[in-house]
Amino acid sequence: MSGYGTSPTARVVVGVSGSLGSVTALRRATVLARRLGAELWPVLAWEPPGGDAATHRSATSGLLTEDWQRLAKQRLAAVLDEIFGEDGPGVTAYPVVVRGLPGPALVATADRDTDLLVVGAGRRGLRRAFSGRVSRHCLAHAVCPVLAVPPSPLESALMAVHRRNAWHRRMDIREL
Repeated sequence: MSGYGTSPTARVVVGVSGSLGSVTALRRATVLARRLGAELWPVLAWEPPGGDAATHRSATSGLLTEDWQRLAKQRLAAVLDEIFGEDGPGVTAYPVVVRGLPGPALVATADRDTDLLVVGAGRRGLRRAFSGRVSRHCLAHAVCPVLAVPPSPLESALMAVHRRNAWHRRMDIREL
């Protein structure tokens, strides 16, 4: 993964999946890239359904892999377009699609000690033990500074509404 560029320009590498947490991280990374005069490297990591082992069992796996790669590129482009629109992020951006698990892919992309890796910190509350694996991996293995961005207030509010709906509790609109 190293060798994406040998430019001495600072890079802000950010994990993008389209989730609310990754969108919050992307927005924060964009602000940081502007402030630092750095390049923005949004990274979408993907794996074939069923993992790499499943692709080795199929004779048509090469064709499917090309389709999944194309779909991953389209997803990243759609997220960037939805967040930034036609104007773009306002900094030089190099969107990257990497085949692999998100944590290792992000760490491999942010391979310089001058990079800054920005990831969503995962959820809060009871589900925390099962979330945030990507951010924990990046914090443990990255050679550069890592910024773990907490969930936005909107994401927290949406999760609270989701919990209320799941437990069939009445919602008081004055709390919103």
